Amino acid sequence: MQRRQSHTTPKQPLHVRRKSQTDLSAWRKGGRIDSEKPLQNHQSANDQKYDSQEASLEQALSYLETVQDRVVLKNSVLQKHLDAVESTALKQGLPPEGFEILLNVVLSGKFADTVNTRLLKSLIPASVIPECSVVKAVSWLCVNKCSGNIQLLFLRWLITMFDFIDHKEQLHALYGIFFFFLQDEKMCPYICHLLYLLTRKENVKPFRIRRLVDLQAKMGMQSHLQALLSLYKLFCPELVTITLPRKMKTYFKNSGGPWKAAITAVRQRNQGTSPLSQTVFLGVCQPQSRKRKWNAQLVIPASSTNTNNLEEDKDKNHVNLYNSNESFPVEQLRTFPQLLQNIHCLEFPSQMGSVLTNPLLLHYMNCVKDESIYLRLYYWMGQMLQEECAWCVVDNSSEEEFKSFLKTIYKAECFLQEGFSACEEFLYKTLPLWDGSCCRSEVLSLMSWIPLSSVSDIKSYLYDPLAQLFFTSSIYFKCSVLESLKELLQNWLNCNVIQEDLEFSSLNTTLSGLVNVVAELVHFVGRISTAALRLENNSTFLLYFILDFYGIVCDMYLKYNLPLLIMPPAGVFYPALLTMDSVNLNQLCHIMYRYRTNLVAAKENELSKKKILQFKFSSQTYQEYNQYIIAMVGCLWTSSVFEKDIHPQGLRMDDKLLSQTAVKELKTSFNIVNHPALMGYSIQFLQQICPDDTTFNFKLIKGKRWDWYLEYLYSQGLKGLKAFIESSIRRVSQASRSKAANVEV
Repeated sequence: MQRRQSHTTPKQPLHVRRKSQTDLSAWRKGGRIDSEKPLQNHQSANDQKYDSQEASLEQALSYLETVQDRVVLKNSVLQKHLDAVESTALKQGLPPEGFEILLNVVLSGKFADTVNTRLLKSLIPASVIPECSVVKAVSWLCVNKCSGNIQLLFLRWLITMFDFIDHKEQLHALYGIFFFFLQDEKMCPYICHLLYLLTRKENVKPFRIRRLVDLQAKMGMQSHLQALLSLYKLFCPELVTITLPRKMKTYFKNSGGPWKAAITAVRQRNQGTSPLSQTVFLGVCQPQSRKRKWNAQLVIPASSTNTNNLEEDKDKNHVNLYNSNESFPVEQLRTFPQLLQNIHCLEFPSQMGSVLTNPLLLHYMNCVKDESIYLRLYYWMGQMLQEECAWCVVDNSSEEEFKSFLKTIYKAECFLQEGFSACEEFLYKTLPLWDGSCCRSEVLSLMSWIPLSSVSDIKSYLYDPLAQLFFTSSIYFKCSVLESLKELLQNWLNCNVIQEDLEFSSLNTTLSGLVNVVAELVHFVGRISTAALRLENNSTFLLYFILDFYGIVCDMYLKYNLPLLIMPPAGVFYPALLTMDSVNLNQLCHIMYRYRTNLVAAKENELSKKKILQFKFSSQTYQEYNQYIIAMVGCLWTSSVFEKDIHPQGLRMDDKLLSQTAVKELKTSFNIVNHPALMGYSIQFLQQICPDDTTFNFKLIKGKRWDWYLEYLYSQGLKGLKAFIESSIRRVSQASRSKAANVEV
């Protein structure tokens, strides 16, 4: 098969193409050609007959292209040139000019499979791969000059390097040719993978669907065939009438084994940045030489920041994109107005890595609920997470790159305000294997965006493995888990605020499904919080995160319109009531105030028969709240907690038992004056009103001074305490209290 002519100048033998040699030499040195003298010296060095241990890349390409006869594998010259190609590819990658030559050599079958395999495994790009070289390689594939093993290896290389190909138009034009290769049983899995990346709606035809169904009947339920049929069904559901599995764990096998590590090393060496982000998100950074010919009337701006050129081109050419039948490639998407103008004809990338870091494409996903996009993203993300997982892959030293990838996913989820199902499955699958240390922050962040699922799934896949780690880890890990679960609850409530005509598509069930899932989460946090406080000796630090979680739970009815209120367990309430920290006590007071507000509103709705929600709180909820309120008022205000606390796990004690403690004035030891969390404020208040008294007699705080002390507490920012006292404590008039105080004196 003859070579295709160049677009600019006629094809010439390599030894007279001085410009190409110059470009390769300059690239290999990593610099520019500033004078003729170094070039002449280098040319003279090339004329020597392989005296050096390392043959230059241009000599190797020239040799491999021009050799005609089959060469013995042990030929020293051949081995030198192969070593030169391999060493250059592994150190800094190959330039775009080298791919056409090497692909022609490999697929033309002029060398043995051993040589061709080494060359294919050396095809590591330094920047991009020219589309014309890939198209020419496909033409060699059609004439069947190389062996079947080399054909399979080439397809694996093509799938792995798909994102590095500078354009895709001509490859899309070869869709029918690729589809023809499905008849080869060995090539079928890789062809399905490639077609999966190339498929557009216009490629879905009835005869292709029939062919895939026939292949499935012949081969059985193969995952690669199901993947392609699933994509076809998303584009044209009326044409694909067979029933397909909703989700598959893995559609395609990993094809990037021989090249993945090399790509990472080359990118890290050349770019100096995260290799994973560079390889996965190649579509975000545009090479300077990229050109598009889909619409010759438009002049694409050279930089994404140069919007003035775009406006000038628009005014000059007067192109109405709404009337154009052409699709709009994402590489040309620069501004939000462009997105709005071309949202109906936007062409998404064939692989989805670039979507996660492109805010405009994420906006598009929010606006246009295209199931094909989510299916592609589900497959791609699931594959990447499975292959890159730092604690599941043996001898995986790229933990930092995996962290960067997880952070990118988390940022995209925050942007979309929605979790990815592939990420959910990854967490469910790998949490039992996770040690709680590797990528801790990133994993817990992703956990906060797990989509709503059934209660049984959440319990077995998330709560059970998480509880094992929770109880055996440090207090800092416990606090991190509680913070993640708080964000998970908040995300569920924010994404599923109850409306009259709302359908819970994520749960595919009624309102009761959401209530059950949220209730199970709250009960789970209550159980692990109770145990954690015992394990950590009622740590103030841990208690802060627990109360922070219940700060959301107490307001679910009014703030999120969810007919659910769950009181904290006694193992959380009483440690908070007797805490040594004023911040936690103030937070508890605020939480109880919000519980009261929500319960009163729910009761009023029931009495007025305003059936906004078809749910009623159980009498047990009101009963438990009343028990807690009696305990709090008796503790902080009336000093009767040891007598009137009626909770089964409360503080009520017999007088005989209390007398055995030998503590003076035990009954008043937890009111707002003597409470350990507020004693510091009491001392400061006494210093202000009685600066000469050094005995700190707390009995002086009564009568008017009690009111002054309350105002002092309020002025110190204890707004939760103020809200609780003013809402839950019925105070007698100041005059009667003053009279009682005088009588007592």
